[in-house]
Amino acid sequence: MTIKKKIINDPVFGFITIPNLFLYKLIQHPLLQRLNRIRQMGLAFFVYPGAQHTRLHHSIGAMYLMDEAIKVLRIKGHEITDDEANGALACILLHDVGHGPFSHALEHTLTNGIHHEDFSLALMNYLNKELKGELSTCISIFKNEYPKKFLHQLVSGQLDVDRLDYLRRDSFFTGVTEGNIGSARIIKMLDIKNDKLVVEAKGIYSIENFLTSRRLMYWQVYLHKTAVAAEKMLIKVLIRAKELTNNGVNLFASPALQYFLQKNIDKAYFEKKMDEVLLHFVKLDDNDIWSALKVWADHDDVVLSKLSDCLVNRKLFKIEITNEELPASYIQKYIERYMSEFNITENEAAYFCSSDVIYTNMYNEVDDSIDILYNDGTIKDISAASDMLNIQLLSKKVEKHYFSYLKILPTTN
Repeated sequence: MTIKKKIINDPVFGFITIPNLFLYKLIQHPLLQRLNRIRQMGLAFFVYPGAQHTRLHHSIGAMYLMDEAIKVLRIKGHEITDDEANGALACILLHDVGHGPFSHALEHTLTNGIHHEDFSLALMNYLNKELKGELSTCISIFKNEYPKKFLHQLVSGQLDVDRLDYLRRDSFFTGVTEGNIGSARIIKMLDIKNDKLVVEAKGIYSIENFLTSRRLMYWQVYLHKTAVAAEKMLIKVLIRAKELTNNGVNLFASPALQYFLQKNIDKAYFEKKMDEVLLHFVKLDDNDIWSALKVWADHDDVVLSKLSDCLVNRKLFKIEITNEELPASYIQKYIERYMSEFNITENEAAYFCSSDVIYTNMYNEVDDSIDILYNDGTIKDISAASDMLNIQLLSKKVEKHYFSYLKILPTTN
């Protein structure tokens, strides 16, 4: 069956042609369309107002880059069948389908220890039954069980098209130009050696820029202190809502959100009642959370109402960054202040502050190296091939201690 190919006008890559009917049907499926109701960058719009793009935007952009990568590798003589190409394209389209609203906040509250990859795989399996096995190759690639391992690297690796898209896209919508990597050149430089992705030597400077840009984007955007503070607030709100629900308080919530507030959904529960959990999960998006927050802002419970109102009206936690963990006595002073101000218990007062450590390392060659291919056929890891990039710096685990708190009075040390 042939149709007139559909074209999407993407602000980052221009006109994107959906390769075939199979992929068009996937994009049209309710599971993918749900991603249009989930922001890619969660609460980052509190810092960067332009960060309003959705996870569907990102998935379609990543599909475009995957299609470009497959074309490049085929031109260089590597066999990728139509079934393998469709599998890889479907895989990158569906790789984020398991994200919930404000994904990481959700993983710390409503779904205890179940990561978005678990939901993605479960939803792929569900969809594969509906499509009578058409996603079998896709699932095999996603699980890294397909014989051609480089296909999985394109989906999930140091140079996967997922990263190549979100760095470009997030840079575009936030206006942080440091993240504007040369994704087109990196893809043109891709090759395969011993069933592994490699980069031609003339692309080494693009890789250096990619790694540096990724580091800058993490600390300037993804781990920006205000965005971190907002996420901590949302986590606190959801934990409080769940606590109240478990204590018999009937909170306003959509049926999907109500389900996750009432149930203790951990890995064991998920595996036992997967169909039931998925049925409610796919109905959950950003709108459920914001609708609840707007109503909770007027609730009788001081903790729930205050935190919800602060999120709705952008009265965010203040945040301090330190090299060492703050002493318990320092934090206790804030808790005592909240107890006095709001006439609440110590347990309730603890909701108004948060102490945590955030760390990241941008490159770990042990997990998945970036290999540079030279004209004589030799291969070097980027850490050995680069004459200017400080791989030791990028590989170093950077830790920052965060203390966020609701500011109600001038603080005194």
